[in-house]
Amino acid sequence: MFTGFVALTLLITFWAAKRNTGASAYFAAGRNITGWQNGLAVAGDYMSAASFLGISGMICFSGYDGFMYSVGFLVAYITVLLIVAEPLRNAGKYTMADLLAYRLSPRPVRAMASLSTLTVSTFYMIAQMVGAGVIIERLIGLSFAPAVIGVGVLMLVYVVFGGMLATTWVQIIKALLLMAGAILLSYLVLQYHHFSLAGFFDAVSKADYAGTAEPKNLLEPGLKFGVAVAGKWGPLDLVSLGLGLVLGTAGLPHILVRFYTVPDAKTARSSVVWAMAIIGIFYIMTTFFGFGAATILKKALILTETGAPNPNMVAPILAQELGGELFFAFISAVAFATILAVVAGLTMSASASFAHDFYSNVLHHGKENRPGAEVKVARITAFIVGAVSIGIAIYLGPAVNAAFLVGLAFAVAASANLPVIIFSVFWKRFNTTGAVAGLVTGLVSAIVLILLSPNGLFGKAGAPFPLENPGIVSIPLGFLAAYLGTILTPRDLEAEAKFSELTVRAHTGLGAEKATHH
Repeated sequence: MFTGFVALTLLITFWAAKRNTGASAYFAAGRNITGWQNGLAVAGDYMSAASFLGISGMICFSGYDGFMYSVGFLVAYITVLLIVAEPLRNAGKYTMADLLAYRLSPRPVRAMASLSTLTVSTFYMIAQMVGAGVIIERLIGLSFAPAVIGVGVLMLVYVVFGGMLATTWVQIIKALLLMAGAILLSYLVLQYHHFSLAGFFDAVSKADYAGTAEPKNLLEPGLKFGVAVAGKWGPLDLVSLGLGLVLGTAGLPHILVRFYTVPDAKTARSSVVWAMAIIGIFYIMTTFFGFGAATILKKALILTETGAPNPNMVAPILAQELGGELFFAFISAVAFATILAVVAGLTMSASASFAHDFYSNVLHHGKENRPGAEVKVARITAFIVGAVSIGIAIYLGPAVNAAFLVGLAFAVAASANLPVIIFSVFWKRFNTTGAVAGLVTGLVSAIVLILLSPNGLFGKAGAPFPLENPGIVSIPLGFLAAYLGTILTPRDLEAEAKFSELTVRAHTGLGAEKATHH
């Protein structure tokens, strides 16, 4: 199954490579992706291994509190739908910075936005690489370093040769495989409970891991973030986590660039609705994996050799228990596809941001000296970003806390990117100094607070900052810095004059980039 998936995606890459005849084709798939296709690709880009494997495990061990992750990931798309999708598609070209540079001074804004994008993409990708190494090692026995290198090389082939078109179809195939596996696994869990939802939730309310542990009510809140478990900061940490998830998604660069692949804003909106429907159904099904595992699996099966919970293996082991070795192999292949699709999307957004924002617009003032130079730089950047991520992931090893890196990516996206996107679209007075101040403060505060958190440099015992999730502090700091940077500096009359133009374009699509045919 692994070989079949890899062969299919390589064929798609070969097909896409022949169609990559320009920057629009390479960075935005020619803007010819339809609404349902982009909806599936967005869902495929978003439903990472953390969603499929991690959340299932958290629901299995922490019940209701684990399910709050599913709620946060789903609700996040309301922010994307209402605030980001339409203005971004109409005012931008290839990257998030296109929207910011529309009426602000382009060079400083693009330079900072590119740095923020590279930071978010790199940390998120390292987390996925580490997760890939650990999961593949456990699933098929391939050791950590070769697993990371294998995933990295395949990712580079998709991005360097196939561009956004190949990345999009890898994500679509991954989303279809993931939904098929999730539906079948949910069906088997319900079959085990005789298709009775009342019986299923009754079993969850006294889950005993197939009679191998003391019964506990997994529907009761507080098993992960309650005061009795997490201390006095636990409930505040849950609020901070929710803020990071809900607002961070609307600032994740690999999600934002997907809206440039569709022909117009109407299709961008419809793709968000498709994505929300697919993602919503998927996250509802995570309750069946997680709660089902707590009622069906013996606890020894989902613990590590040291006796600690092993959340990443809950869904695959549940599949093996209910569907046998063939279904276990299928779910393992789905997990592999999930990681590949997400890292390909991250590499694509990072390389596009460096080539388009920094190389073309900061270094060369928006002029392409040689035809195809921007695409060539993007391909080289993808290779460098991929190689660096592979190297760092292998150096950090399987013991590094991947949640720490994912938390950093969401925190930076919510604290640095989202404030400047919102102010740029909705505040006429907003200027370049405010944008740079918001990006710098959001980026630095999120990184510093994560380093000072219990997941950071000093460990749980000596952490100066008590929360694992910094969003409740770093997000307001990002907004405040953008606001103060604007009102404490002289008005930018040129930026204010272009505000009306941006508003018309953002909400009507007048003058927006059109689809190209190759």
